[in-house]
Amino acid sequence: MTRPIALSCGEPAGIGPEIAIKAWDALRDALPFFWIGDPAHLPAGSAFELISTPTDAVHVSPSAMPVLAQPFAGSAQKGSADSANAQGVIDSIETGVRLVKSGAAAALCTAPIHKKALQDGAAFAHPGHTEFLAALDGKENVVMMLASEQLRVVPATIHIPLKDVPSALTPDRLESTLRITHAALSAQFGIKKPVIAVAGLNPHAGEGGKMGFEDADVITPVLQKLRVEGFDLSGPLPADTMFHANARARYDAAVCMYHDQALIPIKTLDFDKGVNVTLGLSFIRTSPDHGTAFDIAGKGIANPTSLIEALRMAARMSAL
Repeated sequence: MTRPIALSCGEPAGIGPEIAIKAWDALRDALPFFWIGDPAHLPAGSAFELISTPTDAVHVSPSAMPVLAQPFAGSAQKGSADSANAQGVIDSIETGVRLVKSGAAAALCTAPIHKKALQDGAAFAHPGHTEFLAALDGKENVVMMLASEQLRVVPATIHIPLKDVPSALTPDRLESTLRITHAALSAQFGIKKPVIAVAGLNPHAGEGGKMGFEDADVITPVLQKLRVEGFDLSGPLPADTMFHANARARYDAAVCMYHDQALIPIKTLDFDKGVNVTLGLSFIRTSPDHGTAFDIAGKGIANPTSLIEALRMAARMSAL
């Protein structure tokens, strides 16, 4: 690989800095990446080396974690976010996006952020990481995928109350989600003819209207429309029979109707190795499938597996 992966630091009071060092130690020159952040926030005694350009990371990585220094205004007391660091966190993300979009880095991997600290310290106006990245990229519609070797899932609606899902699940939203997922499976995962399983909203996919009409009135017409265009779609399917081993072998990704319908299966099957992938951007972005973990930050026990898998997936996707 000639271009390294950019890794934005995320919330410095969380586990991001320590799992970055652990990930570098596991990968070293096998997968060069550079960390964008304030080196003062790294664990004491960390093996790192400052770089001036992403290209330097390839040469530095065998012996030390390459760091593209980004000054922060505040300290990093583990387990307690300092809102003074909010702008630094934002700058780290923006730097990563700029370097990937310019071609200097192959892909962007992002460590977890703490949204309240960003809102308090920098009037962060976005619901989360994904929406901020979409705004930086000038995209209106992006899709969240959780992926591992065992399963890929995409929720059509994400962080909203369950009671709001039926009204949020519009035909346009579902169609956009399916189109973006299909395109990404082909372009970024190298699957020539993607097969997508689509979950129903209601138990038993509505059971002919006995348990709701959204499956027949909203989901089915969208699937029929896209099948005419050549999409290989199954569904709407009862969600309780979609995720056993034999069922998973029949599709490349599952599109689900709400957050937990998608995330419970993958976190049950592969909790440590799940990777968050943003589909629909003009660049590759992955992230570990966990938060800042303030409760264990600084204790040296944080598991870097999800970050390692996120970096590996970013490298595989950028190689296509």
